[in-house]
Amino acid sequence: MNYRKRIRDLREDHDKTQTEIAEMLGTSQTMYARYERGASELPIRHLVRLADYYDVSTDYILCRTDQLK
Repeated sequence: MNYRKRIRDLREDHDKTQTEIAEMLGTSQTMYARYERGASELPIRHLVRLADYYDVSTDYILCRTDQLK
């Protein structure tokens, strides 16, 4: 698994749209979709914000662990 799948799974598990997550991150839906597709790298500031939002560790998002915290 890679972080692209993990951020998509987290978003879907929380019943959020790409638009809702993009707004929370302060970016566009198009750019967020690029992160999920792997067309653009996820900036560190967004990685940290997503981890805080979903209440998981950055290592979990980066697939370095399967433990949420």
